Amino acid sequence: MKFYRIYIELTNVCGLRCSFCPTKALPNRVMDLVFFESIIKQACSYTNEIACHVVGDPLTQSNLHAYLDIIHKYRLKALLTTSGYFLKKHSHETLFHPCVKQINISLNSFNKNDTSLTFEQYITPILALCDTKLTRKEELFINLRVWNLDEQMSERAFNDTLFNKLSDNFNIELSLDNIYSEHPKSIRLASKILVHFDNYFEWPSLKNQNYGDGTCQGLQSHIAILASGEVVPCCLDCDGIMVLGDLHHSTLKEILTSKRAETIVDGFKEGKAVEELCQKCSYKRRFN
Repeated sequence: MKFYRIYIELTNVCGLRCSFCPTKALPNRVMDLVFFESIIKQACSYTNEIACHVVGDPLTQSNLHAYLDIIHKYRLKALLTTSGYFLKKHSHETLFHPCVKQINISLNSFNKNDTSLTFEQYITPILALCDTKLTRKEELFINLRVWNLDEQMSERAFNDTLFNKLSDNFNIELSLDNIYSEHPKSIRLASKILVHFDNYFEWPSLKNQNYGDGTCQGLQSHIAILASGEVVPCCLDCDGIMVLGDLHHSTLKEILTSKRAETIVDGFKEGKAVEELCQKCSYKRRFN
């Protein structure tokens, strides 16, 4: 069994309360370095990439460099996903660590939080990171995520401000009208710097309506490991509704070959969502 990547939540703390994210049900947790290394030792048999988040922001951790050192020690690549609010906590040496393959920055987090920061204060460190990457000719990718597109164009005012700023910084013309009408997945701003587009999506919840059967990438392209050490089939199961096992008590191999895990995989192969949370997840429509 091989996965495209494994999501490992260094912490479930993100430091923000974005309106498009679910309210966190679990207590704040941080995965300690010794336990993290024990997981990486096992994970390297199943993947080449570690995404260092589920809902938490890895950049809230002041010792992020130590986690990246462990990933690098086992010759794996890391993906960092962040709101961008905590870039100043880390040096460029940490953010451009040799194991880091990609940094995803969720730009639409800015206007979905009550914050004392101005837009200029927020965006300046992000653009400085991009400029430094280009100056130093760093090979990693930076994806600037704008995942707020909808038919109502509800974030048009913010996007207009944002795209004007990106256009000026990268000397490229970004047409907001074309983006809304043509729905590109991404636009290249500079070498290995992209602005990536998507729409809002509904997080799976047992309170959602039932969307029925279908297939999904959970337990096929990826799995997720929460900061608690619990393994779940999907990176959207942030509250551990479908816990397959706990790495404090079982090995990753034991968990992935458990009856529950095998039943989920077999169900997806037949187009059946056997778990209640999967039944109430609309995201799987993207794969059907």
